[in-house]
Amino acid sequence: MSRNHNSLLSAIVLAGGKSSRMGKDKALISIGGIPLLQLVCSVAAGCTDHVYVVTPWPERYQDLILPNCQFIRELPFSSSSLHFSTQGPMVGFAQGLSQVQTDWVLLLACDLPRLQVEILTAWTTELNYVEDEAIATLVHHTKGWEPLCGFYRRRCLPQLLEFINQGGRSFQKWLNQQPIHVLSLRTPEMLFNCNTPEDLALVK
Repeated sequence: MSRNHNSLLSAIVLAGGKSSRMGKDKALISIGGIPLLQLVCSVAAGCTDHVYVVTPWPERYQDLILPNCQFIRELPFSSSSLHFSTQGPMVGFAQGLSQVQTDWVLLLACDLPRLQVEILTAWTTELNYVEDEAIATLVHHTKGWEPLCGFYRRRCLPQLLEFINQGGRSFQKWLNQQPIHVLSLRTPEMLFNCNTPEDLALVK
């Protein structure tokens, strides 16, 4: 799947977390003078022209430089008794996935400062060869799957919604029930996510 065929791929960037461990909105933290959400979106835009930011508060990010990015407002999950702020990334992903049109979706968290567009674009070339039964293609490590930096087939939405409607909020539990194609990654530091002030210090 080359850049010329990116009509087969969209990207969803999740920016709906409370950033409680960081103490301030991770998406707006500056890395090398660039807000983290803007940085991640620019990497996503290097893979596809169709980039969506799923967030409960698009107004917070409207002044960022996000060319060709569309906001999808994350809404309270109507079937859930859980408080809106505890919905978790699965609900945001499902809401975004319901609005994309492409066969594949690149899902990214907004707190990945070391993303490498070269690796992501190399992975996109593998998508045409993923076995039909696989609903996603992800990196696997000792702690489990890496759900917030990988590719999902749009047709996984019914299984995802069923899991959510049953009260599921864990990507690991859901993915362990699904056929997944494993991605290889020689530079695991690319998946470093910035959750705490200590993480931020390491990046800077």
